[in-house]
Amino acid sequence: MAQMKFMCDAERCIECNGCVTACKNANDVEWGIQRRRVVTLNDGEADEMSISVACMHCDDAPCMAVCPTDCFYKTDDGIVLHDKDLCIGCGYCLYACPFGAPQFPQQNAFGERGKMDKCTFCAGGPAETKEEEYQKYGSNRIAEGKLPLCAEMCSTKALLAGDAQDVADIFRQRVVHRGHQDGAWSNNPQASSDNLAYDAARKG
Repeated sequence: MAQMKFMCDAERCIECNGCVTACKNANDVEWGIQRRRVVTLNDGEADEMSISVACMHCDDAPCMAVCPTDCFYKTDDGIVLHDKDLCIGCGYCLYACPFGAPQFPQQNAFGERGKMDKCTFCAGGPAETKEEEYQKYGSNRIAEGKLPLCAEMCSTKALLAGDAQDVADIFRQRVVHRGHQDGAWSNNPQASSDNLAYDAARKG
């Protein structure tokens, strides 16, 4: 069974925010919710780079571990989804997630924030009908045999989505093409741990 993952190639991301727009269009999320966002590091500097960030659908998801109502669950292909009918808006998942993926759309009286929302890998969520599923969770492109729209619409193909092994193979080929002959991860004693995540171009 495939294990679905996201990965953003920082060498290709041009901060166009096309992935953010695609996500909003595909899922019709509420105003104020950003299931995906682009983060720029060292803005304005020579080594500036941007990465597209959303729920990473972790193997050992901390949001699942802290949720008191067990509204999170993992599909057979590794996608972490949530049941909004079980969510009580406590915010534990928000503080547990290292990527800031869970978000709350409202700020009402007494701090009530509504049901948590997050990236679903365009895999929908638990609902009795397709209409209800779209209303609560957005599109279910996975059921249609498609990848998340954010990755499909990425103009530079910086954002990759799909089976983890396929995504890793694509990234490895890119890194080898850029000059790191061992593919950036190996037992090569000449490759220091500081350089494993970077391209040969950056080493210069």
